[in-house]
Amino acid sequence: MRRRWAAALAAALLLLPGTARPALAGPPITTAIYTADPAALVAGDILYLYTGHDEAPTGGTNFVMRDWHVFTTSDATTFTDQGARLSLATFPWAGGDAWASEVERGADGRYYWYASVNGRGPGWMDIGVAVGDSPLGPFTDAKGGPLVSDSTPNSSPLNIDPTVFTDDDGQVYLYWGSYYGLRAARLNADMTSINGPVITPSGVSNFWEAPWMFKRAGVYYLAYAANDSACSAPGYACVRYATASNPMGPWTHRGIVLDQVSSTTNHPAIIEFKGQWYMVYHNAASQGGGDFRRSVTIDQLFFNADGTMRKVVQTGGPVTPGNLAASATPSTSYVSPWETLGAINDGHTPVSSADHSHGAYGNWNHQGTEWLEYRWPAARTISRSEVYWFDDDLGIDLPASCRLQYWNGSAYVDLPGCGVAGNTFNPTTFSPVSTTRLRLNITSRTGYSTGVLEWRAFS
Repeated sequence: MRRRWAAALAAALLLLPGTARPALAGPPITTAIYTADPAALVAGDILYLYTGHDEAPTGGTNFVMRDWHVFTTSDATTFTDQGARLSLATFPWAGGDAWASEVERGADGRYYWYASVNGRGPGWMDIGVAVGDSPLGPFTDAKGGPLVSDSTPNSSPLNIDPTVFTDDDGQVYLYWGSYYGLRAARLNADMTSINGPVITPSGVSNFWEAPWMFKRAGVYYLAYAANDSACSAPGYACVRYATASNPMGPWTHRGIVLDQVSSTTNHPAIIEFKGQWYMVYHNAASQGGGDFRRSVTIDQLFFNADGTMRKVVQTGGPVTPGNLAASATPSTSYVSPWETLGAINDGHTPVSSADHSHGAYGNWNHQGTEWLEYRWPAARTISRSEVYWFDDDLGIDLPASCRLQYWNGSAYVDLPGCGVAGNTFNPTTFSPVSTTRLRLNITSRTGYSTGVLEWRAFS
């Protein structure tokens, strides 16, 4: 049947920025335990993920966190839990709350684990540091007390979420903070003491907590959780980022790199591993998960030619082998304001044409022919396309017809037509073409609009 205006208005209201449904995401790195607040480190050909450990009971209303785990992988797909390698017991002066942490290799070749803990002293949270001879430890308290506490001059309103960065000249920097209070300082070569004053970096728009600092192509990047109404629903957070030419700023806000997730908190870690950049973060998508029972996941991250970061697509599963759509930038002639263009290449496999649990592209109330397009920064060889159509049983229906085209450098060239069956991927195979653009033209049935749940492309 045709979608009524009232139904459309209701859908639109449900998806306004202030009330948007949290996005789904890729599979967790483990389902054996709940994990949160990830940090990432590459040593040799291994990617190490350091995570908090959520132990709140079902229905719990507060964090229960006593230790930190380490996960390893050689392919960023399969992760091995190396167990709890740091705990509150490592810090005799700590009383509880094993919150966010990060590990950095020192100039002495040892590994320093900076951790947010309740220090039992004045105030609430402190930052401690442990040290070990390998990325897996064993780790021991490196200082015998907090590196940062409420007694540190100009400390943050909440001293949590340390991120540690070593520049090319060997200087180490510490960023941390919450409650809108971002702070930064240089560390001495011993990795356990602050060198000079604690500063409040400028230009970091809408900072809330969870900073992550890194450098790429001579540019400093700072990603962080923000909870302003322009990027997340009340009580949730997105990940914004800024860039700078100096590790202490000033910073220039660049945009949103990760939308809000299904947990109220959001926490980024960005790392390059074997030539591919990744966003590591947590959500509440695991079975039995929630705001205090989170799960760490990982998705690919891509940069534009000007160095800006593309918004991360929160996938619904591992990338289908050979699916070139995962690295493409989608565009369209029109998308309904309440639908999601990014859903078409998020890797999700729908269970039916009505399954819009991971979002959907739709062009209601347009009728006739609309198009979707994938663009790649360099030519890809493509010989197969698969489309899974969206049918909401309202105003979006299966199309009357569709046609594929590729860009030959000066014009769009027709490829074979494609199938329009519901509840399945519709494959189209053709002689291989080399192109930077693949276009899907969709013609609606009379009185209806069209939609797509997933569109794949293969070499």
